[in-house]
Amino acid sequence: MLQAFVMPGIGHYEAIRKEIIRRLQRERERRKLSKYAVAQRSGVSESMLSLVERGLRNPTMELMLRVADGVGADLAPIINRARRTISRAEANKLTVRKGQLKRKA
Repeated sequence: MLQAFVMPGIGHYEAIRKEIIRRLQRERERRKLSKYAVAQRSGVSESMLSLVERGLRNPTMELMLRVADGVGADLAPIINRARRTISRAEANKLTVRKGQLKRKA
């Protein structure tokens, strides 16, 4: 018997995308790389990187892969950690703010 698969709402995927971007930015800062340095390494313009980090542009998977390469990070574990964080937050009726799980008001 096939089990029904219930797809999470679009907000779920938006939250994961934002968490992935936040984690990439944090990794860039942890490695003390400027946006300019990542832009040079990845082929993504510095202005596009800035727009993505500020949440003003939705990056494609290709762009996120290029940024991860420019940072020197593997995107797969970043995606997995972001998914776990968001799923845990939703299961416990929490929200993620600046990388921290907080109780919803």
